[in-house]
Amino acid sequence: MYSLDDIALFTGGKWLQRATECAVEHLLTDSRRLLFPATSLFFAIHTASRNGHLFIQRLYDKGVRCFVVSEEVDLPLLPEANILFVHDGLAALQRLAAEHRRRFSYPVIGITGSNGKTIVKEWLYQLLEGDYTIVRSPRSYNSQLGVPLSVWQMSNADNLAIFEAGISEPGEMDRLAAVIEPTIGIFTNLGAAHSEGFLSMEQKLEEKWKLFRHAGIVIFRQGNPIVDEWAQVKAAGGIGLFTWGRDEDCTMRVSDDLVIRYEDQSIRLQPPFTDDASVENLLHCCACLLLLGIDIHSLNDRIRQLRPVAMRLELKEGISSCSLINDSYSADLSSLDIALDFLQRQQQHLRKTVILSDIPQSGLDSGQLYGQVAALLQHYKVNRLIAIGPVIGAYEPVFKEKGLEYQHFLSTENCVNRFDELLFHDEAILVKGARSFGFEAISSLLEKQEHQTVLEVDLNALLHNLRQYQQLLKPGTRLMAMVKAFSYGTGSFEIANLLQYHGVDYLAVAYTDEGLALRRGGIHLPILVMNAAPADFSVLIEYNLEPVIYSLSLYRQFDRFVRQEGLAQVPVHIELETGMNRLGFSGDELHELLALLPASAFKVQSVFSHLAASEDPALDAFTDGQVALFSRYADAIAAVLPYPFLRHIENTAAIARRPGWQFDMVRLGIGLYGVASAHAGELFLKPVSTLKTTIAQVKRLQPGETVGYNRKGVVTRPSLIATVRIGYADGYPRSLGNGRGQMLVKGRPAPVIGSVCMDMTMIDITGIEGVDESSPVVVFGEGLPVEQVAAAAGTIAYELLTGISQRVKRIYYQD
Repeated sequence: MYSLDDIALFTGGKWLQRATECAVEHLLTDSRRLLFPATSLFFAIHTASRNGHLFIQRLYDKGVRCFVVSEEVDLPLLPEANILFVHDGLAALQRLAAEHRRRFSYPVIGITGSNGKTIVKEWLYQLLEGDYTIVRSPRSYNSQLGVPLSVWQMSNADNLAIFEAGISEPGEMDRLAAVIEPTIGIFTNLGAAHSEGFLSMEQKLEEKWKLFRHAGIVIFRQGNPIVDEWAQVKAAGGIGLFTWGRDEDCTMRVSDDLVIRYEDQSIRLQPPFTDDASVENLLHCCACLLLLGIDIHSLNDRIRQLRPVAMRLELKEGISSCSLINDSYSADLSSLDIALDFLQRQQQHLRKTVILSDIPQSGLDSGQLYGQVAALLQHYKVNRLIAIGPVIGAYEPVFKEKGLEYQHFLSTENCVNRFDELLFHDEAILVKGARSFGFEAISSLLEKQEHQTVLEVDLNALLHNLRQYQQLLKPGTRLMAMVKAFSYGTGSFEIANLLQYHGVDYLAVAYTDEGLALRRGGIHLPILVMNAAPADFSVLIEYNLEPVIYSLSLYRQFDRFVRQEGLAQVPVHIELETGMNRLGFSGDELHELLALLPASAFKVQSVFSHLAASEDPALDAFTDGQVALFSRYADAIAAVLPYPFLRHIENTAAIARRPGWQFDMVRLGIGLYGVASAHAGELFLKPVSTLKTTIAQVKRLQPGETVGYNRKGVVTRPSLIATVRIGYADGYPRSLGNGRGQMLVKGRPAPVIGSVCMDMTMIDITGIEGVDESSPVVVFGEGLPVEQVAAAAGTIAYELLTGISQRVKRIYYQD
């Protein structure tokens, strides 16, 4: 723990108010992650997408008394708070973490590079956990914010630290290097990933290598001329180099058959994989182990214990109407906290269950450890704990004291044998276990077995896209997220949960049943319903859904219904027609609407219109006319209402192109899902959806043979044809048949041959080496954008995404 005097000294801050004495143990930058109010210090950090100062009062009400701010705060509202002012909240956090780092003298491994940082870190943990008590970055906490939070975990109970550092532009690594101060460096590789912010590969290398400015030695692969030359320059300055590669002068020499030679010893490695990226990551780890003095002859035994690294939390559909979060490869307090936070967001289920193994080597005594675990479970409102292992079983009273239902099994096998006793139904389940417990056996029992075609939804990418648009908004501008049509095919409450958690102001759906599904899934944000029908009126009222009123007829019907129910101030939205000519009050109807509004039973929440061509510069004059008309109509409505309302007209394209039209709120649609509208400017969007399928059968065909119905696919050479498990019933258009479409197999294009069938499609994989029935097939995703597939089908990405069948299982990922 640190005193307040320590905090002020290390951060360089000035006290605005000093009210109570506190000891600081926990750092907090996200108000939603509060666990220990009495010992937490909140850094109110202002980013492009969120201002932490807006959450100070909420945290104060929950018991937090220590705050670091960089803006004025209302001190009379915080009479018992300690308020420390700094000029830059993030820089102050980094200075504090750097000072904390200097308290410890044990080895610190710092990892950077273009790819493989998290894998190398996690594999080092797995390979060394029997030799050291290790503190490491949780998941991929390698950013300007994640690194100081990772380093803050260091304690005297540990004797080895492993941290990763990632940067996206010059200047960032200087700050991270001061926080980590590695004694051992690992440079994974220099590649094209995350190069947007650098002028050249040389500049990117120079910036990344700054992490090692005070390291005693750096491990890297020899063979890239740019890296080799740079390393030699640094070696001349006194830094030590541990090189590995095929050259004789490498510290660890590696042959083509993976025989490694170090000093006067050698061994042939026997990894359970053969792909180049995994082998490279493993060899970095082996070099580090040898540098730390691990016996070379123990490497294969250690490698056999390696388990896949779950880079992302997976949300899948489970048995008995459950949702399953599989995080079954590691168990420690940091990753448990992250996984429980993800579990809490799944509000589609009222009940939450955690399956948890013994937690090895935490650095705490068992009583402290499982006391903190119990506190975490209580904080995240977990209902039931299924504990597996001999140690955790001894703490049944600790968990029951927190109000948890508790079941215990000595081993995974014991749990599997008695699985039917657990009676899972309509709950969110987190599976979280140390790798030695083999929780894959439990996960496979819980996962619903369905169609092998899946749509992978990257929640990190969706959040990234949201922030890209948020940074374009003027202060105070609200954001409405369009989640109609099953969130453009990606999912319903799963997407809405994420948007709700990250502070979106409004959601919009097309029809009442979509809004009803969100309410039943635990979504409490305001929900606008664009096409409500009279048959839906009672549901709108019961579930607090806000209809769009777009015609005099609908106005009168809903007004009559509301009065009959004895209600008033029912929230509605008024749609104006300004040129789309789809729905909305026209100028001819405006006079009558203005006469009705003052005496209505409604509360107008917003007035809006739709732009017809905001993405097209050639039609800007027409769009300007729409905006002018909208402003005039909205002003007329404001003149007859005694209260203010929100105005909005901008859609995805307009947010990027015309910031002057933001009014009070904007509507973000397809851009949220990674599909850029035309002329999106400098936005860097990430694809959210990847559609994958599997191969059912591979056949060898000869010239003259045909494929599919009506013999449309004619083979003209000896060919290898794969039948894949996707067809037009899954949403793959028939227009992509007969060579118009293609899929990716092992990263290479495989054209469609023959007609697309209802449940199957045939692709030509001739010339693609190593394909078998275990090879995944990408229908669209990285390397084959959905826009490209849609263009080949003669349609648009909107139609392709929203047409993915509900029988295609959605899998949600988040770091």
